[in-house]
Amino acid sequence: MRENTYQGQATPEQIQEWKNKHGEISAIICEGRICYLKKPSRKALSYASGIGAKDPIKFNELILNDCFLGGDESFKTDDSFFLAASAQIPALIEVKEAELVKL
Repeated sequence: MRENTYQGQATPEQIQEWKNKHGEISAIICEGRICYLKKPSRKALSYASGIGAKDPIKFNELILNDCFLGGDESFKTDDSFFLAASAQIPALIEVKEAELVKL
């Protein structure tokens, strides 16, 4: 991450606290603003997937709200920042590759 100052930027201590509590965290930066996200829980993914089948935007909204740790609230309240964050949701949902082996 660049050493700039962003609207909503957390302190290094706050970032470390989030890492200690949630493991890996990510940041979304857009037009001088930043927000911090944890990985979504299985429960949140399940709930959002059920609703997202009919409303894909609602899926993104539910995941963003579940994962949002802090930063600029514009990512949740302003449509243009919300859509910018929505484009990053698939990268937030990490799916490990597994192998099925017949025995």
